[in-house]
Amino acid sequence: MGLSLGEKNFIKGGIAQDIRTDGRKRLTYRPVSVETGVIPQASGSARVKMGATDVIASVKAELGKPNASHPDKGRVSIYVDCSPTAEPTFEGRGGEELSIELSTALQRCLLGGKSGAGAGIDLSSLSIVEGKVCWDIYIDGLVVSSDGNLLDALGAAIKAALSNTAIPKVEVAANASSDEQPEVDVSDEEFLQFDTIGIPVIITLTKVGRHYIVDATAEEESQMSSAVSISVNRQGRICGLTKRGGAGLDPSIILDMISVAKHVSEQLIDKLDSEIAAAEACDEEL
Repeated sequence: MGLSLGEKNFIKGGIAQDIRTDGRKRLTYRPVSVETGVIPQASGSARVKMGATDVIASVKAELGKPNASHPDKGRVSIYVDCSPTAEPTFEGRGGEELSIELSTALQRCLLGGKSGAGAGIDLSSLSIVEGKVCWDIYIDGLVVSSDGNLLDALGAAIKAALSNTAIPKVEVAANASSDEQPEVDVSDEEFLQFDTIGIPVIITLTKVGRHYIVDATAEEESQMSSAVSISVNRQGRICGLTKRGGAGLDPSIILDMISVAKHVSEQLIDKLDSEIAAAEACDEEL
């Protein structure tokens, strides 16, 4: 960030005293705004702003064939693009590496990693005919402007985009034999709303000095020793956890972070719910 020693000490000293440079406390988010239906050609989309961090998520649903290892489930893939216009460091390999890091972290936090254990998105709900037909959900995230806490913002945008997603109703031909690929009729008029009740929010706790904060700005992130991102659903269950930064953390600190994340997640879920509802109401009026 090119900060002077005085600026670094000012950031750390403020966090230690629970007064951050923008006046927030350690566990307070910046203003959050949500806009839905921002990409008309997508099955669902949303734009989320957290302070000066601005991200877009879009969802596309296509018919596919389930994996042989999970014949009763659909598939979800997540990809993030860090636009070079959002941040000069996103030019070239810097942007590519961050895109992969964010995509992998979102996969772990929302889909429970490779095992699928603890997935916030119910993949079995995407199955149409076991072993034959399922929905493939493609989620694309775009970083428009970066001022820290990208993972939480992208997680919120994906949750909002999925709540905006309508999946066409599918009728399966009744006369197809069990060996044949069944014929399906995709409705142009009837749609099913994507169930987002189990989709978690992501709470990233960034450790600066001896304390950790939520919704860190880019300047604050430049002073971090490590960060732990915890996805928590509406029931307070942990759906995923990922860590970045070289410094190790004592298990007792991790447990404390999880406790804090559960508490903070309630506020973020309530805020997102009201923002999503307001955005959807706005869309219906247009």
